Amino acid sequence: MAGGAFVSEGGSGGRDYEGGVTVFVVITCMVAAMGGLLFGYDLGISGGVTSMDEFLSKFFPQLEKQRVKAKHETAYCKFDDQKLQLFTSSLYLAALVASFVASVVTRKYGRKVSMFTGGLAFLTGALINAFAINVTMLIIGRLLLGVGVGFANQSTPVYLSEMAPAKIRGALNICFQVAITSGILVANLINYGTSNMAKNGWRVSLGLAAVPAILMVIGSFFLPDTPNSMLERGKYEEAKQMLKKVRGTENVDHEFQDIRDACEAAKKVEHPWKNIRQSKYRPALVFCSAIPFFQQITGINVIMFYAPVLFKTLGFGDDAALMSAVITGVVNVLATFVSLYSVDRFGRRFLFLEGGIQMFICQILVGSFIGLKFGTTGTGTLTPATADWILVFICVYVAGFAWSWGPLGWLVPSEICPLEIRPAGQAINVSVNMFFTFLIGQFFLTMLCHMKFGLFYFFAGMVAIMTIFIYFLFPETRGVPIEEMGKVWKQHWFWKNYIPDDAVIGGNDEN
Repeated sequence: MAGGAFVSEGGSGGRDYEGGVTVFVVITCMVAAMGGLLFGYDLGISGGVTSMDEFLSKFFPQLEKQRVKAKHETAYCKFDDQKLQLFTSSLYLAALVASFVASVVTRKYGRKVSMFTGGLAFLTGALINAFAINVTMLIIGRLLLGVGVGFANQSTPVYLSEMAPAKIRGALNICFQVAITSGILVANLINYGTSNMAKNGWRVSLGLAAVPAILMVIGSFFLPDTPNSMLERGKYEEAKQMLKKVRGTENVDHEFQDIRDACEAAKKVEHPWKNIRQSKYRPALVFCSAIPFFQQITGINVIMFYAPVLFKTLGFGDDAALMSAVITGVVNVLATFVSLYSVDRFGRRFLFLEGGIQMFICQILVGSFIGLKFGTTGTGTLTPATADWILVFICVYVAGFAWSWGPLGWLVPSEICPLEIRPAGQAINVSVNMFFTFLIGQFFLTMLCHMKFGLFYFFAGMVAIMTIFIYFLFPETRGVPIEEMGKVWKQHWFWKNYIPDDAVIGGNDEN
């Protein structure tokens, strides 16, 4: 398969570079994408652990009285406890802060150093959680896990985008999302197994988070750094040799010169955080902020964090709740492979729009089913048929997210920022993502208690807004080299007003 860029059907143009898709670059990107396991495993593990009776009775004994009371009053409020939600959400608050530190480390010391640091922090946090004896130890462990997630999510998508040839950049970058969804599925399976242990099943679930952390530490130690990162640090000859290796050809002069030009421009920028607010970077700033916000406001982490808790709230038994989470995890992984196939064939816009419509319909249907059975009082029971239909629509919703906003939420921000603002842009992407992930994790169970089935209509409304946003404001970026992304904005009906002619690098348009 030929590597490099091509003129997409959406009207974006880019220079053709020589070289193919080498085994080296595929293996390198797959190893780097294992950073997604850190994020995915934790997303899946926390919901299962917080539904285990032994864990709740040890750390949150007040919930037992609350759950007994809820049987006689409202099912919506069974798990409404701020301390329990803090256990889940504290990780993402730490990840938010860590992402800003990681942006500096990523720029000054390289992408692989940032990934190594993230794996080490995650490993430490996993061990503290496994041996926790009180809530304080749990929270400290979660905060360290958050540092690991912040570093990994800052560096891994950038690493993948810089290593991959433009033509398959989307597919290789989505390896990160495949790793996330695989981590979620593995966590769900482990929770299902450990829930039947007589004692300390939750310790096993939390402690096994050390496995993806070890993989990340070892993998990042052996990974090469990207040509872009080497150039940033003045290693010109090493960067050129690495580019030849990842492209599988000696003739990389054109691509190397484009990256070098971008790097030289980046070195002239002393304050990336100040410069990203300039007019010519307005599209990057908007999308690095809006896409992670919308990704979280879809409500997906309601399912990822609290799937077992949500299913138990709706009347599923303990085993049934965990098995339902496993089923949604399987759907999540399989649907992500759909995006792996389609993102560089159909483009980003198509997947964004199709996924948005699919999620909107499913949120409305799930909210309506729950409303019909539980009403506003929260009293009622699910028939087996209704429970099955709710599970089906949740699975279709998860599939819609997994082949659209899930992978694209990481891919698009990492591929639209010029080198001179890339660490700042990625830090904004990760921090916005983590901030709203924290809010969802901290307040979902409280929102469910107060908004009841209307919460699903709220998420549906947000999905509608973000789909309209993409339709009008997001141009196709498929197949465009990162260094020439300015051309895409210059051709867009709205963003061209912010892009001066001298901001478009890479020569004249060849459309």
